[in-house]
Amino acid sequence: QVQLVESGGGLVQPGGSLKLSCAASGSIFSLYPMGWFRQYPGKERELVAGISSSGRTNYADSVKGRFTISRDNVKKTLYLQMNSLKPEDTAVYYCKQGGARDYWGQGTQVFVSS
Repeated sequence: QVQLVESGGGLVQPGGSLKLSCAASGSIFSLYPMGWFRQYPGKERELVAGISSSGRTNYADSVKGRFTISRDNVKKTLYLQMNSLKPEDTAVYYCKQGGARDYWGQGTQVFVSS
C-alpha cells in the first residue's frame, strides 16, 4: 500500500520561504517520477514541479526561479523548496507518485499573506 504524507505547509508572509516534504512508503520510491501539484478552491489541481526517477526536473512557468523540487531516494522523501512566495501561491499542495497508477498525498495548506 503506497502512502504519501505531506508536511511543511503553513502561514508565511509574502517574500518568505517554506519547504514542503512528502514522505513515501510502500513502494520502491526511486523508481517512480514524483511531482508537486497545487489546487485553488473550485479549480483543478495543477502541476507545480515534477522530477523524474533520474532527477530531471520541470516547473510551471509561474514558479520557475522561485521553487526547487528535489528528492532523497534513501529517505524516500520528496521536497519542494519555495522561496519568494507570493499571495497567489496560496493553495493546497499535494505530492503525487506516478507510474502505472497515480498515488496522492492528503495535501498541505500553504497560505501567503501579510
